[in-house]
Amino acid sequence: MSKKKNYNFSYLSSGVNVNLGNKLVKAIKPITKKINDNNVINGIGGFGAVYDLNHNNYKRPLLVSATDGVGTKILIAKDMNIYTTIGIDLVAMSVNDLIVQGAKPLFFLDYIAVEKINKKQILDIIKGIAKGCSQASCSLIGGETAELPGLYQNSHFDLAGFAVGLVDKKKLLPKRNIIKNDILIGLPSNGIHSNGYSLVRNIFKEKKISYKKKFYSNYSFGDILLKPTLIYVKPIHKFISKFNIKAIAHITGGGISENLARVLPKNLGAEIQLNQLDFENKKSIFNWFYQKCKLSQKEMLKTFNCGIGMIMIISKKDLEEFVAYSKKVKQPIKIIGKITKNKNITFS
Repeated sequence: MSKKKNYNFSYLSSGVNVNLGNKLVKAIKPITKKINDNNVINGIGGFGAVYDLNHNNYKRPLLVSATDGVGTKILIAKDMNIYTTIGIDLVAMSVNDLIVQGAKPLFFLDYIAVEKINKKQILDIIKGIAKGCSQASCSLIGGETAELPGLYQNSHFDLAGFAVGLVDKKKLLPKRNIIKNDILIGLPSNGIHSNGYSLVRNIFKEKKISYKKKFYSNYSFGDILLKPTLIYVKPIHKFISKFNIKAIAHITGGGISENLARVLPKNLGAEIQLNQLDFENKKSIFNWFYQKCKLSQKEMLKTFNCGIGMIMIISKKDLEEFVAYSKKVKQPIKIIGKITKNKNITFS
């Protein structure tokens, strides 16, 4: 007669450390307290976060929501063992999608899925998320860290974020008064931001280039590729408060053409000046892809932001005052093109 096997099942032996997860939550709480505003009634640790809308200044308040991730930029962070910037990326991708609709970000939640909890790694990510929320003037009110052995392997993980903002209906963007010869104002990017990294990684793999190889000055390729996505909430809010901004496009996956088209009436197009993009800037990673990797402009324009993170559409009559104001508030801008009656978006 065979002996019965003595099983000793537990959640811990199955790969989930509940105690470590609880310790992580306690470590996160003081990080969020530093940035949360007075409208947060109940934040980290409860079954759900509670936020007081406090919308007395809005005649017809609308809630605007956005969700996004960081994509395979995470794999470069993993290869470089640098986790302090991808949290900023996570916030940026959602709050930037709110501000282009005229919405002020109110709060943010994150979802971190891992094979196994690495407390330092996750706290580095959370600190980046908190920094991003601070830059966007929004509260970090909740999140979830899921330990998923079997679903994720070899220390891989994924990130997702969710943001909610508020806008008065009369200030909702885009507006429908865009006309021929309106001006396209570009806000410079901080590099690749968070889109196109599958192509980036494939180039580095095929060319057998280490992310730690020097790019220029004291910066490695990895340093440049991990530059966080710029958060445009504060500068755009200043412009919205002072000027009649007709529409704003967040330049993410699909490049300028696809994202600008999302805010244009169907009967209008745009003409973009190629010399205002980053193809010829020797210190730009886009120039390196273009000159050294022989990546075509066509491929780059449909994959990357090419040096422009946001595009605002303003009336031609406002241009002079807009330029003067941008200098006053020290916000770099580029006049990159104009609206046309041609339904296509062209580059010249």
